[in-house]
Amino acid sequence: MIRSPGFRFATYYGAFYLTLGAFLPYFPKWLEGRDLSAEWIGWIVAAGLAGRTLVSPLGARWADNARRNRDPILLFALAATLVFAVHYPVHSPWILVILSFLSGAVLFGQIPVIDAFALRQARDGLFVFGPVRAIGSVMFIISNFAAGALIDWRGSETILFCIVAGSVAISVAAARLPAGERIPHPPAEEAEFSALRRLVAGPFGLALAASALIQGGHGFYYAFSAVAWSAQGYSDVIIGALWASGVAVEIVFLWLSGRGWLGRLSPAALLILGGAGSILRWGLTALAPPLWALFALQCLHALSFAATYLGFLRYAATAVPDRFAATGQAINSALSGGVVMAIASAVSGYFFARLGTTGFAIMILPAAAGLAVALLLHRNSVLPRTADID
Repeated sequence: MIRSPGFRFATYYGAFYLTLGAFLPYFPKWLEGRDLSAEWIGWIVAAGLAGRTLVSPLGARWADNARRNRDPILLFALAATLVFAVHYPVHSPWILVILSFLSGAVLFGQIPVIDAFALRQARDGLFVFGPVRAIGSVMFIISNFAAGALIDWRGSETILFCIVAGSVAISVAAARLPAGERIPHPPAEEAEFSALRRLVAGPFGLALAASALIQGGHGFYYAFSAVAWSAQGYSDVIIGALWASGVAVEIVFLWLSGRGWLGRLSPAALLILGGAGSILRWGLTALAPPLWALFALQCLHALSFAATYLGFLRYAATAVPDRFAATGQAINSALSGGVVMAIASAVSGYFFARLGTTGFAIMILPAAAGLAVALLLHRNSVLPRTADID
């Protein structure tokens, strides 16, 4: 059991999202605890997303050509441990911008590589992808609660300890992944670049744009939800519970994603659901509703994140050749979690400083644009079949 590929991937996803559960909602609070302004927090978060944008495609290209799929993941994990540890003595916002760039590159650079590796193994029948990936979401919830409780108990400096400890766990889990030995493709860089350019210029480009815009709409949420809700008087435990409630619904969605009508939905239909849910979520959250309504709105995370995430994965699984598997995922990660998210995070700092919680409403713009592109993809006649990757 513990030697099975499914268990090893589940362990890695668990360690990664345990770390992410402390990093995503609470790293801005750590920055706030070091007396940084909202504008600086926005720029530091944006720098991390820029690092993700610029570096993860390079790591993914390496992974597509590596003899062992595990090697890039392990190197990124070890580098993340080192970079986060260097944060401890730093208070200068300029140095934190640089460190955030590096940490964003090596932490988020793991996502497209591990997803492509896991999807390849799942497609070979070694395990079912949905439940394995859902383990990561479970650990994300646990981390939300645990980190929130630690902050209430010991203050915001405990966040960095959680992130560094989690990075160590990721490194150990990465070392235990299957090696993923494979025969390297013969070098043909010019031909491969042309093929990749043609791929992006087709319907795959629409899937990329829809995913990037809808996922980028989480920029205000990731950068300022914890700060905004804290300003409304909610404790860090309550904030952790809010994040956890959204991820709980995400877990159910991923677990059931290969069954019934969810399993039959096309990639474009999932992206449309994600865009519509995102518009509704950010528009209503901007109204600063009471706590019970906030918990209800967090359920829309199943659409704004999970449906969008799964829609792109399904599209890429059938539309992208194996030799571009990690690269295709990295381009999506660089756009959705990098370019669009970086712009959204930087803009969010400006709007939060002036509008507070109402700034959530600005995220309707990328969500609506993503919905429009998803509808265009749906109308496109060249759609891949839904892959049974769940």
